[in-house]
Amino acid sequence: MKKTEIYIGLNDLDTKEQKFETSKYLSILKKVCINYHVPFSVNVIEGGYVHESGDYTQETTLLLTLLDIKQEDINSIAKDLCAFFHQESVMIATGEVEVHFVSDTL
Repeated sequence: MKKTEIYIGLNDLDTKEQKFETSKYLSILKKVCINYHVPFSVNVIEGGYVHESGDYTQETTLLLTLLDIKQEDINSIAKDLCAFFHQESVMIATGEVEVHFVSDTL
């Protein structure tokens, strides 16, 4: 099964600062996923990275995890999130994962 992770930084493209509370971004992300009718999970993480210019940035990031989603939907979701969160880009990581379910039935 294909696992896709989309990393969306919350610092604004122009101001380089987070404009809204994290809860507002979470609400928007959830609405996007519901609109695409995809199963998802999301985590709030903190991280840092180096820009091409050499500047170092720390920011709050949303980590969206999608399982077994069509590539065209992944790309559309990523583009929507770029626009809604005013980002230059979002990072997408994909890979194959083995999935199994465990249940406790009586």
